[in-house]
Amino acid sequence: MLTFDDFSPETAAEPAKKMQGAAPSPIVASAPPAPATTPSLFPAAAVAASPVAPQASLASEGVVNLTGVEEIAFAAGRIRVDDKRIINCHADLNQLVPFKYEWAWQKYLDGCANHWMPQEISMNRDIALWKDPKGLTEDERTIIKRNLGFFSTADSLVANNLVLAIYRHITNPECRQYLLRQAFEEAVHTHAYQYVVESLGLDEGEIFNMYREVDCIHDKDAFQLQFTQELADPNFNTGTPETDKRFLRNLIGYYVIMEGLFFYVGFVQMLSFGRQNKMTGASEQFQYILRDESMHLNFGIDMINQIKNENPHLWTPEFQQEITDLIKQGVELEYRYAADTMPRGVLGLNVQMFHEYLRFVANRRMRQIGLPEEYAGVKNPFPWMSEMIDLKKEKNFFETRVIDYQTGGALSWD
Repeated sequence: MLTFDDFSPETAAEPAKKMQGAAPSPIVASAPPAPATTPSLFPAAAVAASPVAPQASLASEGVVNLTGVEEIAFAAGRIRVDDKRIINCHADLNQLVPFKYEWAWQKYLDGCANHWMPQEISMNRDIALWKDPKGLTEDERTIIKRNLGFFSTADSLVANNLVLAIYRHITNPECRQYLLRQAFEEAVHTHAYQYVVESLGLDEGEIFNMYREVDCIHDKDAFQLQFTQELADPNFNTGTPETDKRFLRNLIGYYVIMEGLFFYVGFVQMLSFGRQNKMTGASEQFQYILRDESMHLNFGIDMINQIKNENPHLWTPEFQQEITDLIKQGVELEYRYAADTMPRGVLGLNVQMFHEYLRFVANRRMRQIGLPEEYAGVKNPFPWMSEMIDLKKEKNFFETRVIDYQTGGALSWD
């Protein structure tokens, strides 16, 4: 069961593995040598003569930053669990097993079990309410349009970061497997916003261009884009303390700040509509999205902590301060967004409540990645959000659809 407090502790508690100097797997004696004419990452003579697995000699041969599209070495030794690393791994990236990070594979399975599609949720009541001139106040309509404007491009930014920046540098196949699932879920989320916009008959040009035309949305997206641009540079490669820090900074920027902070004003606002029996279809879409994003966040935190465990030299006091400053900047950007979307109190919410809430969330995120809390004495003004994140929350089937929707034989109506 996922709750607001939940994040997987496996990697935070797992001691760092000493990867260098590990005894490599021997080549099977009966394996024939690679033909001299076969294109290979490893010279054929070296494969035939070396008493160790070829992946053990990659560093000495100057082969770094593998991507999984290298030439296939004939008769290469089988990899071992201890050969695997999240970044800067020199073992074959195409071999999914043996698993080293069971938590990553489990999260992939959990993501598959929680599959959903936007059009499965009825928008009929939302359409009727939106078309009713007295159905919603102007402030309520502003909140809905602003959130659709932000989220419709935010999930595209996250997907682009996964595909264009992160995936290439993650050198572990089970983590890559989850990233592929996450990228699909980001596409589903973008589909959901388009579905809501289309259902309500909103101006698509207005909604999908808010990241260019509304200051508070533009500034959040521009803040995030800096991380992608750095890693998407074809000349960027991990493998040095400085570039590894830049990569870790990207992961924190997207998982901790974007998905773990920038989404939360909108989540509270959109779920508040559903709590008041308004815009129930859109609210339910956002509840499914919140559930997915909670899983993304938990995976990202596990991956960040595992990289820290395997590379403790990266987590310097100076780097920790840099990350703390980024999170504080994120808090201020998200508070500006709250003030813009809600200049007056509405739905039982007001901007001061978000001033407290964002600091509460930021403290939680900093604890999860091993940083000291920055905001003393803050509390959660929205304790009901824990219930919304809970994957086992039950609903009346005849009132709406079950929230723990699962596919095929995994579906439970209990």
